[in-house]
Amino acid sequence: MSRIGKLPIKIPSGVDITCNGLDITVKGKFGTLENTLPDSLTVEQSDGTLVVGLKSQTRQGRALHGLYRTLVNNMIIGVSEQFQKNLTLKGVGYRAAVQGKSIVLNLGYSHPVEMEIPEGISVEVVKNVDIIIKACSKDQLGLFAAKIRAWRVPEPYKGKGILYAGEIVNRKAGKSGKK
Repeated sequence: MSRIGKLPIKIPSGVDITCNGLDITVKGKFGTLENTLPDSLTVEQSDGTLVVGLKSQTRQGRALHGLYRTLVNNMIIGVSEQFQKNLTLKGVGYRAAVQGKSIVLNLGYSHPVEMEIPEGISVEVVKNVDIIIKACSKDQLGLFAAKIRAWRVPEPYKGKGILYAGEIVNRKAGKSGKK
């Protein structure tokens, strides 16, 4: 049995969970998230806790038990607290700005890069180089942050690019001088 899957999930105050068969809807102060569990799992709600259980000990059911318990837990955390990713632009002339429902990045190309901000994600730019992205859905947040980062992945020689907060770029030595 999954060690993670059998742990109960505490439901914080202000979060409403509706279990309609295998469909789970979680509502909180930051939004609403929905997910559908596979047939091999069950959900039981009682006394401010939620338990994801197994119907039968099949190989697929055991494999998905811990995964879906973590997904439901992330939904609850997301609607009550929100998830956050911080990106930093490192390079001469690299800037970011939020204009309406899009983010505009100047990354050394001949044109500015404009990306549409998806529904449910909020973006804030601090000092033109620090990007703070918040969302209730952890997977949407990570996907959007990865799409932004893909425009300029940090390179190992000068360390320029879009970095996650706290990320360290292993630097390489450049070409050695002529002999």
